[in-house]
Amino acid sequence: MSETNGAGERFAIGISFGNSSSSIARINSEGKAEVIANEEGDRQIPSILSYIGGEQYHGTQAKAQLIRNSSNTVAYFRDYLGKDFKSIDPTPCHNSAHPIQTDSTVAFSIRDSEGETPNTVTVSEITTRHLLRLKQSATDYLGKEVNAAVITVPTDFNDAQREALTAAAKAAGIEVLQLIHEPVAAAVAYDARPESVVTDKLVVVADFGGNRSDVAVLASRGGMYTILATAHDYELGGSTLDKIVIDHFAKEFIKQHKTDPRENARGLAKLKLEGEATRRALSLGTNATLSIESLADGIDYSSTINRTRYELLANKVFSQFTGLIEQVIKKAELDVLDIDEVVFSGGVSHTPKIAQIARSIFPEKTKILAPSVETTAVNPSELSVRGAAIQASLIQEFDAEDIEQSIHPMVTATPHLNNAIGVEFSSGDAVEFSPLLNTQTALPARRIAQYNVPKDGGDVLVRVVEGVREIKVTKPEPKPKEEKPKAEDDEDVSDFDDDSDEEEEEIREIVWKTQNPIAELAVKGIKANGKVELMVHINADLGLQITAREVGGQSAVRGAVESP
Repeated sequence: MSETNGAGERFAIGISFGNSSSSIARINSEGKAEVIANEEGDRQIPSILSYIGGEQYHGTQAKAQLIRNSSNTVAYFRDYLGKDFKSIDPTPCHNSAHPIQTDSTVAFSIRDSEGETPNTVTVSEITTRHLLRLKQSATDYLGKEVNAAVITVPTDFNDAQREALTAAAKAAGIEVLQLIHEPVAAAVAYDARPESVVTDKLVVVADFGGNRSDVAVLASRGGMYTILATAHDYELGGSTLDKIVIDHFAKEFIKQHKTDPRENARGLAKLKLEGEATRRALSLGTNATLSIESLADGIDYSSTINRTRYELLANKVFSQFTGLIEQVIKKAELDVLDIDEVVFSGGVSHTPKIAQIARSIFPEKTKILAPSVETTAVNPSELSVRGAAIQASLIQEFDAEDIEQSIHPMVTATPHLNNAIGVEFSSGDAVEFSPLLNTQTALPARRIAQYNVPKDGGDVLVRVVEGVREIKVTKPEPKPKEEKPKAEDDEDVSDFDDDSDEEEEEIREIVWKTQNPIAELAVKGIKANGKVELMVHINADLGLQITAREVGGQSAVRGAVESP
C-alpha cells in the first residue's frame, strides 16, 4: 500500500512520452536519475493500450495484442494529440485501431467495455489513460503518490498540442510543472553528471525513435541551452529498419514455401513484432535468429541473419539518418567543424553502424556520445527521461507562480550575441584572437578568463574585439605524375595503376577573423611569466563592463562601453 503525501505536498517525476514508447524516472536518495520499471519489469514501456472484455492492457502486454486484437489496440497516438483530424497521417496505425474524426479532433472506435458495441474514445482520453498507468507504475515503485511531472515533448509540438497534453495529464491527476524539449532533456542528462564540466559548446542531439527521427543543434552557453535549428523526418525510424529485416525474411520464406507471409494480416503482424526484436538483437550481437510459429499456411519458420548482412541491406537507410544530422547543421548555418558533441538519443541510436558513420563525418575533436563508440555514453533510450527527472527535482519545490515566471518567454527568449567577443594582446609578438564569449551566448552574460603574457612581462595592451569564424580550406598540391618505362609486351595493359593513386583530402579548419574593435585597456608592469585576468560583463542591451588586472596584483584597469 502506497504512502500518502501530506496536504499540498508535491511529489514529481520525469516522464518521457514517446510516440513508440514512454519512460518514467525519479532522482533517488543518492542524487542520481533512476529509470523506473513498470509491473512487467520494462523500463521502455510501449505507448500502447489494448482492451479485451473491458479489461485494459498496457505497454508490452498491449503490444502483444497487435496480432490477435489489433482493432481494439491503440498505438502511435501521441503525435495526434491536439491536432485537427485533417492534418494527421494515419499510416503508423495500419496495424492497430484506425483514427477516426470526432468534432474535427482525432478519436478511436474501440470496444473498451464488456459490451459488444464499440465506444468512441478521443486521443486526449487515450493519453490520459496512458499517463495514468505510468503514474501508477511510479507510485507503486516509489511507495508515494506521484502527483506532478516534467514531461518531454518534441521540438515541433505546437501550442495546441502542448495545451492538450497538459489537460490530459491534469485529468490523470498529474500537475505538469514543465514541458521540456526532448533534445534539451537529453543534453541536461549528460551535463548533470558529476564528472561533467560546464563549458560553452555546440551540441547536435540526434533522436532516432521507432517511427520518426528528430535532430536539433543546441548552443550550450554557461549552462543555458538555445535551440539553433531542428530537422524532422516523420517516416524515418526503427520501423524503416524493421521493414528491411521483414522483407529479407519474407523473401527467404517465399523461396522456400512459394507464399508471401506479408499478404496475410496476422502473418505481417507477427513479422513486425519479431522483426523489431531481431533488429534490436543485431544492435547488441553479431547474429540474431527470427523464429515464428505458424507464420503462414500453418508453417513454422526460423532463420538467422548476421550483422554484416543486415548492415549491407540497410546501408542506404543508415545514410538517411546521418544525412538528417548534416542537414540540421547546414540549416543552423554551421559546419561539422563547429560541433563539439553529438548526442545520440532514442532506441535506434543503439545501432552501431549509425554512430560509426557519424564518427567518420565529424573531426576527431568532436565527441560522439553513443554506446558503440563511447564507453561512458548513457543509454540512449533513457536520456530524455533522465533529463526530465533532473529538471523535476530542481523545480518541484517551487511555487506555481515561480515556475510560471521562470519559464515565461520573457525570461527564456532572451537576446543572444550574433558575433563572438574575444581578446587580442599586443606586447611585441602578435597573439591570435581568442574567443571569450561565443556566438549565441544568452544575455546578460559574464565571463572571466586568464591569459599568459610574454615571458619577459612588461606592459600589455588588451584589445576586446568582435570575431567571426570562417572555414579555411587548403587543397593539396597535385602530385606530378611519374612516367614509367613501358615494357615491350605491355601494349594491352591499361593505366589502371596510375589512376588508382589516392588523392590527398583537402584540409578544412576554423580560423577567426577580427572585426569591430570594442575596447582597449593597458595593464602595466606585469611580472615575467605572469598572467592577465580579464572579466567581461555584457548587459542585455549590449553595454559592456570590462576589468583587466595582473593575476595576484592589487590594482585593476576598468572600462565601460555604452550600448550601441
